[in-house]
Amino acid sequence: MPRKKRFYQPGVPAHVFQRGHNREPVFFDDQDYLAYLRLLKTAADELECMIHAYVLMTNHVHLLVTPKAENDISLLFQKIGRFFVPYMNKAYQSRGSLWEGRHKGNILESEAYFMICMRYIEMNPVRARMVDHPGQYRWSSYAANAQGMDNAILQPHALYLSLGETTEARQAVYRAGFIAENNPDELELIRACLHSGTPLGNDRFKKTVESAIGCRVGYSKRGRPTSQETL
Repeated sequence: MPRKKRFYQPGVPAHVFQRGHNREPVFFDDQDYLAYLRLLKTAADELECMIHAYVLMTNHVHLLVTPKAENDISLLFQKIGRFFVPYMNKAYQSRGSLWEGRHKGNILESEAYFMICMRYIEMNPVRARMVDHPGQYRWSSYAANAQGMDNAILQPHALYLSLGETTEARQAVYRAGFIAENNPDELELIRACLHSGTPLGNDRFKKTVESAIGCRVGYSKRGRPTSQETL
């Protein structure tokens, strides 16, 4: 059975995800996380992809990225994997696959869902009960987006820049968005679209995408899925 093609558009943000084989850990110590981030920075620079948010969890990663070209997200993961997998196999005297197949992802309607997906990504460690607050987790973009820590990987999206006229104002508005409790239906929709490749946006946005490629994208029913795993 042929692999399902993930649809991305140049200049359109996408939420992408990759998980370890059999849900096994892909990071074991600080050096592993640092190695991945260095490779992410190198690959993103080479492809001119804009990374807006990320989180590296024990056995999976999430990125919010705007590609320059349609195939750049696939190339991004290929470039990272080409060096990260041999690095891990050598470091831990293992062999074979590290990741559970290809990445998953979907494009976003920026105005409606961009900031929601940023928060979704950076709240992963809290939902996993690893920390009580996203600022306590080292391996995400929260410290940069919300607290002003230098991060050479990230490039701010126009919607993030529109949060305030100054850096401090933007960060304050961004932090305020983490105060409210997560909407369970919203979380479920994000997960469903991520796994199925369904564009995340209103009906007009989805129809525009499907008209452009000449077919339906993602799950056929636009309502809530029957079940989804927590990510």
